[in-house]
Amino acid sequence: MATLTLGAADLVRRRGLRQMRTVALSLLVLAAVIYVATLHRGGGWGYLNAAAEAAMVGALADWFAVTALFRRPLGLPIPHTAIVPTRKDSLAESLEQFVTENFLSEEVVAEKMRTAQVSRRVGEWLADGNHAERIVAEGARTVGAALPKLGDDDVAAFVRGSLLPRFVKEPLSPIAGHFVGSVVEDGAHHALFDLLMVEAYDWLAANRELLADVVGPRAPRWSPQWVDRLVIDRIHREALAWLADVRDNQTHPARRAIDRLLGQLADDLQHDPDTMERFEAWKARMLTHPDMGSSLTAVWDAMRTALIDAINDPGSTLRARGVKALQDLGGRLQEDEPLRAKVDARAAEAVGYVVRTYGAEIVSVISDTIERWDGREAAARIELHVGRDLQFIRINGTVVGALVGLTIHALSELL
Repeated sequence: MATLTLGAADLVRRRGLRQMRTVALSLLVLAAVIYVATLHRGGGWGYLNAAAEAAMVGALADWFAVTALFRRPLGLPIPHTAIVPTRKDSLAESLEQFVTENFLSEEVVAEKMRTAQVSRRVGEWLADGNHAERIVAEGARTVGAALPKLGDDDVAAFVRGSLLPRFVKEPLSPIAGHFVGSVVEDGAHHALFDLLMVEAYDWLAANRELLADVVGPRAPRWSPQWVDRLVIDRIHREALAWLADVRDNQTHPARRAIDRLLGQLADDLQHDPDTMERFEAWKARMLTHPDMGSSLTAVWDAMRTALIDAINDPGSTLRARGVKALQDLGGRLQEDEPLRAKVDARAAEAVGYVVRTYGAEIVSVISDTIERWDGREAAARIELHVGRDLQFIRINGTVVGALVGLTIHALSELL
């Protein structure tokens, strides 16, 4: 056997191979001893002698067949022997083709993925809080190690060289219009408008003198100051009353007017050429402003710092939400049959694409690896894995040969 670096499992295989070789050889020796002991003896001994003779023939024939797979029997240059060492490359190609056609075909792999219920198993695994926490912890460790390596210069170069020019060229007006339309349709802007009304009322209530400073200089010169104060007080009270009415009345005409204005803006951003052109011009001015790149870089730096702090804190809200989100996903994958079907279908498509695109490269590992092996090393490796089972061929050959020899001798005596 060629010299190999053997692991613990290989050592166990080699002991098993040697044991089975010993058993097969012992049966051959036993048959030979019986043959010699019963030679030229008549009567019932003739049956035993014929069985032993046939057992030796069967044992030697099967020894030759098994040995010829891995080496030349007795070192003789017999044709079609040492098949593995001399034809390992063609055997590797045949094995590669067999695996490709029967195991790594797109149809076989995709069908296996569809019937393996991968999504249910993933859902059960994710629903376990310990598993979800481990995923979040590993992800946090990876992201936490990667984020600091993104230097400000690299981010700034990406923003100025790729991101901003791409947004300048890309028409964003339809996207903005669709976004505004969705906000109006869902009423998502109402909470912001409520907040603005509350803040406007509180600010105006606390800044009556500022209103006087703005309105007072616009009063006629001939108007007495006490009249101006009365007018300013009245304007202040009416403005506060109007803001309070808008704030408290969800069906106020001002609110409906804002809804109509935003709805019309959303439609114009998607369909009105003039509005779309003005929006794109404004967008280009904003994105090409000299300070835009540095501003976005500063925003990124602040976000990165906050994200790193949140990721490195095991008790942070971000990590807790990540664990909760994974557990919720696991629960949905267990309970939501349509979602499981969709996930399994997408997984099957993804695996099918990988097999279709890279299957040849994947299975080429077989032929590439075997081609790098020395012929004797390849034979030794393969024999180490399958040689023990092949020794049963020798054992069976011995036993079957003995039975066949006994049967033939019995028929000869009978005839």
